[in-house]
Amino acid sequence: MAQFVLVHGAWHGAWCWKRVLPILRAAGHDAHTVSLTGVGERAHALSKDICLQTHIDDVLAVIHHEELSEVVLVGHSYAGMVITGVADQLLAHGGSPIKRLVYLDAVTPHDGESWSSRHTDETRAARMASTDAYGGLALPSSDAAVFGLTGDDLDWVNRRMTPQPFGVYLDTLHFNAARLATVPRTFIDCTEPALPTIATMRERVRSEENWQVLEIQTGHDAMISAPDDLCVALLSLV
Repeated sequence: MAQFVLVHGAWHGAWCWKRVLPILRAAGHDAHTVSLTGVGERAHALSKDICLQTHIDDVLAVIHHEELSEVVLVGHSYAGMVITGVADQLLAHGGSPIKRLVYLDAVTPHDGESWSSRHTDETRAARMASTDAYGGLALPSSDAAVFGLTGDDLDWVNRRMTPQPFGVYLDTLHFNAARLATVPRTFIDCTEPALPTIATMRERVRSEENWQVLEIQTGHDAMISAPDDLCVALLSLV
């Protein structure tokens, strides 16, 4: 039995895994979600003090308090930053319950990079300017149509997305790359439509060693637009 820990991306919350959880559990696996501080049902906790380490600590707390030991740690989009930091910090303390890292159309950082590091200058400037609407505190969400969603799915996600704490956008992550490379890593590429801000990550994982790459023909929010296909991919890893 695998123990999945599912970490949502920017502007989302644990709610986005609603269609995935019953499939994984019906297959006989344990599955947990995390709502990161400042978004989802924890949007009331939005503050200027939220940083990348805050979100890393959110995930570490779930692993610790649930006493998980065979974790398939899945990070969507921005949460690629988070799961990388989680795994590195667990390994730094003499061991890791992480069985595999899964980057779902996610950021795959190098040591010293931030979520924003590989964005274009135009994207970075636009996002930073957009924080004016929240006094520099948060990044407003975009229309979920950019994730390839339509119809009821589009309306459902647009109703639930919340502003993203801005403190995590520029925060750099430092980790031991050689140590992290001891954990198997999979990148799930959502190809139709492909989200432009993930383009450099798609190229990166195909040019570096020790990456397994899977593809799903759906948009960026695969857990909503193609939960069955996503679960087939996740279950193939265990």
